Amino acid sequence: MGTMAKRDKKQLSNRIATFLRKYARKSDSPHDPNDRSYDREIEKIIKRLSPEELDRLMREEEDDDFA
Repeated sequence: MGTMAKRDKKQLSNRIATFLRKYARKSDSPHDPNDRSYDREIEKIIKRLSPEELDRLMREEEDDDFA
């Protein structure tokens, strides 16, 4: 992904965390498992990230929760 400003990394980390929370939650309706809406743009970004970069961004969000 190259070099990113700290603010941009934080913003991306927050967007990824929001995406993962929405994606991972249980369906409200037992009849419609696709009742969630989420950001397709961040989905594309996540798919382009290396596993290491995605892990780093996800852990950055976790570290902020305990700071």
